[in-house]
Amino acid sequence: LGPMFDVLWRRLAPVLLPLVPLLLWDASGLDLPLARLFGSAQGFAWRSHPSYVLLLHEVPRALSMAALLALAWGAWRPWGFLRTMGAADRRQLAFSVALAMLSITALKRLATTSCPWDLAEFGGVAHYVSHWIWGVRDGGPGHCFPAGHASAGFGYVAGWFVLRRAVPRLATGWLLASLVLGCALGLSQQVRGAHYMSHTLWTAWFCWALGLLVDEAVQRWRSRTRARDTNLNET
Repeated sequence: LGPMFDVLWRRLAPVLLPLVPLLLWDASGLDLPLARLFGSAQGFAWRSHPSYVLLLHEVPRALSMAALLALAWGAWRPWGFLRTMGAADRRQLAFSVALAMLSITALKRLATTSCPWDLAEFGGVAHYVSHWIWGVRDGGPGHCFPAGHASAGFGYVAGWFVLRRAVPRLATGWLLASLVLGCALGLSQQVRGAHYMSHTLWTAWFCWALGLLVDEAVQRWRSRTRARDTNLNET
């Protein structure tokens, strides 16, 4: 069992280890106290500020979507660094990023958790209910977990797994840029009262885990294909 456990741990560790600080944050109960730093009974002062909304919400989201479309186009008509990647890797890159973003959107549609600005203490109608208490509605509109806007940055984290193999010189910078952008967008939404800190952290983890799962699936498929081709050649 030793070698099997070692292989299993190497595969699962990149997903399980980041869960430790994330679960510690959830257990700390600091989501609401942190939201109170930016909100009051009158709501969140920066919620609808035109410059803030434009520069840290609308523009980044549009640029992120444009970048994703460019990756999708480059999967079939490579440009820039994509020319150094194989066709399969280019498709995996675009698919991983798109899947991460779409999955966050799908999770939000299913969630009953409402946003901080929906709470009664911030001028809304909801009462605080942890996202861990499934099936219990908070009296608000819901659909606020995890952080969708942060996925415009964190979604690109999922592409790191193919880049580390296909374009290693770019992989570290790509990962750092994705994390910085995701954190900046998540924090900006927190200031506006749109999300709790845990929502942003969970978005980062979901995108990371999905990128790893896609890469594992691709690598397994390639290994089986090579093994099958080898067997056919030998026969």
